[in-house]
Amino acid sequence: MTSLDKDSSNTLLEVKNLKVHFPIYGGIIKKQVGTVYAVDGINFEIKAGETLGLVGESGCGKSTTARAVARLYDSTEGQIIFNGQDITHVRGQVLLEARKNMQMVFQDPYASLDPRMTAGQIIAEPLNIFRRRGLITLSRQEIKERVEELMEKVGLSRQYRNRYPHEFSGGQRQRIGVARALSLYPRLILTDEPVSALDVSIQSQILNLLTDLQEEFNLSYLFIAHDLAVVEHISERIAVMYLGRIVESSHVTELYKSPLHPYTEALLSAVPIPDPKVEKTRRRIILTGDVPSPDVLRPGCVFAGRCPRVLPKCRESLPVYKMMDSHHGVACFLYD
Repeated sequence: MTSLDKDSSNTLLEVKNLKVHFPIYGGIIKKQVGTVYAVDGINFEIKAGETLGLVGESGCGKSTTARAVARLYDSTEGQIIFNGQDITHVRGQVLLEARKNMQMVFQDPYASLDPRMTAGQIIAEPLNIFRRRGLITLSRQEIKERVEELMEKVGLSRQYRNRYPHEFSGGQRQRIGVARALSLYPRLILTDEPVSALDVSIQSQILNLLTDLQEEFNLSYLFIAHDLAVVEHISERIAVMYLGRIVESSHVTELYKSPLHPYTEALLSAVPIPDPKVEKTRRRIILTGDVPSPDVLRPGCVFAGRCPRVLPKCRESLPVYKMMDSHHGVACFLYD
């Protein structure tokens, strides 16, 4: 098993060889004509109270990974072990119990909130659902009080509880999304690019809010983003994903200081540096070609077609993910 950290004493989430493949249908009778290999065998762990950043280009499978962990998508293969329980194929009440401790903050604050519901109704919706299922025992008054308390926790006045989403700014809408995710007091929050649709000044406010909430409630985050500067700010560990596979992972400081995989090196070389003198003299790694289509299963390394340091065997065999030390792993033939 590939692991980002071998100490499993306080592991909250463990993903083993996760694969999520989507069939492609075509023709008059809608026959399956292909498969999209969105996630193709990834492994990672998240400890209690820590943040794992998941980075990569658009289309590499980051969002699919989060949705599979939340069981919004069924996995094709592999295991999802949450809080010591295998939830890969559970249904009904057992799945609801798991979701009580696992919530999600979506990327687009404009699309993820129901425009027909007020802010208070949106935040209270998970509480009402779990109350009807008998999984929580709160009165309507207690739910109202919790909603108002959560609104103030995320920086919104409780007086706004009867306003509709269109009456809020983008940053305020994302705060509502965070409050909704917090309503059941979960242990793990899956954040799918929660600041990418916001202005830079608002991004920092939301990131600081997530950090403060993590400290207060001992939350764990799977933080998905393509902005490496944002991930560096909030994460303890980072996993780099390319075309459905994790190609490198490490603690954030070491990954940024000493990247091993050529793809990670290329990503970091594209991050702007505020110092004009340093920015002018540093070497950028320009990748040629486009990201390959995920509907083709290739025999070799998924990055071989764009890698500036490609070896002949990279096109023939899939490199095995290996730990270079206790916490830095890479899938690359350069380190055999």
